[in-house]
Amino acid sequence: MTSRERVLAALNHREPDRVPIDFSGHRSSGIAAIAYPRLRKYLGLPPRPIRVYDVIQQLAIVDEDVLDRFHVDTIELGRGFALDDPAPIVPSEQSLASGGISGAGSPQLVRGWSPWTLPDGTPCLLPSWTRFEREDGRWVIRSKTGRVLGHKPDGTLYFEQSYFPFAEGDDLQAISVALEECMWTAVASPPGPIDNEALSEGAKRLREKTDRAIIGLFGGNLFEIGQFLYRNDVFMMLLAGEPQHAHRFLDKLVEIHLANLERFLEAVGEYIDIILFGDDLGMQTGPMISPQMYCKFFRPRHKLLWNRAKELADVKVMLHCCGGVRELIPDLIEAGVDAINPVQISCSGMDAAELKAEFGKDLTFWGGGCDTRDVLPNGTPKQVAEHVKKQVEILSPGGGFVFQQVHNILANVGAENIAAMFDAVNDAPYVVEKHT
Repeated sequence: MTSRERVLAALNHREPDRVPIDFSGHRSSGIAAIAYPRLRKYLGLPPRPIRVYDVIQQLAIVDEDVLDRFHVDTIELGRGFALDDPAPIVPSEQSLASGGISGAGSPQLVRGWSPWTLPDGTPCLLPSWTRFEREDGRWVIRSKTGRVLGHKPDGTLYFEQSYFPFAEGDDLQAISVALEECMWTAVASPPGPIDNEALSEGAKRLREKTDRAIIGLFGGNLFEIGQFLYRNDVFMMLLAGEPQHAHRFLDKLVEIHLANLERFLEAVGEYIDIILFGDDLGMQTGPMISPQMYCKFFRPRHKLLWNRAKELADVKVMLHCCGGVRELIPDLIEAGVDAINPVQISCSGMDAAELKAEFGKDLTFWGGGCDTRDVLPNGTPKQVAEHVKKQVEILSPGGGFVFQQVHNILANVGAENIAAMFDAVNDAPYVVEKHT
């Protein structure tokens, strides 16, 4: 099987020739930029410029040689863009001291990328269209209007949202404007700010040069965008205390998503295999909202969006949905989801064997392959491998499983554990595979 055939077989609940593997196919299956050069060194691969394509989560682009080494079957649509291959970055002493960009006009500036420095001092590149600035012992991200949307204080690893456009009052006629003033919706990863023609051309080029299953990141978040715009507490009170206003907000948001979905799939629908939506609905202890509230506010709107995607293109719908969401899974299936990610097995109700037995015929588990909270960062390589083999044994029978560690590999994870995880899935000596 090709990688694409392998992934699609699993999504169609047929056992492929081996378990399909996802690594960096979307923004919750990747690796922290700080951990990535250590992994390359451990694997004996030559140094490469570290490209931080997801600035907020500080995730690295995973290069082709690593994808080949671990037999990865997926690739994100964004990998078809911002492909300039810069020379190694040599940051100035000033940038090393401050932990950031060498400065406009630096000889290392490359089209699409700007020099920066990771919190551990490692030189890297960031998307050049992101607006960064040093301010009072922190890095800030600004919107097009200059507003600070999020910050990363010195000594921390990630950016966090600091401005919520609707926290003090909303304007339902200006949701699109508010989305440009929200960190999670205004900061773009590759392909970045391009028109539909360029998006389509890049997607076509990627399709022609890879047999990996291509994942198109759409988003279409409803519950989460409510949290991003209003702030969690304000949005929860809106749902509970002003339901009619919440419905009006969500209806306006769906209108925006549907228009964007039409444009997105018109440009790339024939070149992608999976479209990724997002809405984190769970906590460590269970869902953030009751099944009744999910059905009242979100299920009909998710159903509308997901079914429309399938009408517009021959794609499978995957939902990124963190946390303990077992109680919501029947309604997610009814709404039309094909695969759920990340299958957070450390959360209440998310036992892999029970999920597979109860929902395995109707739902593909895209994840749950290795616990990233405790096992991957803290176990020995042997413990990691044993854990992975157990998860694969539980989740892979009958198809309906794509291996992915539960969430992104964080900065503190040792390279030996990462290699042990993927090698346990492959469970065989490395054989070079061609993806051309």
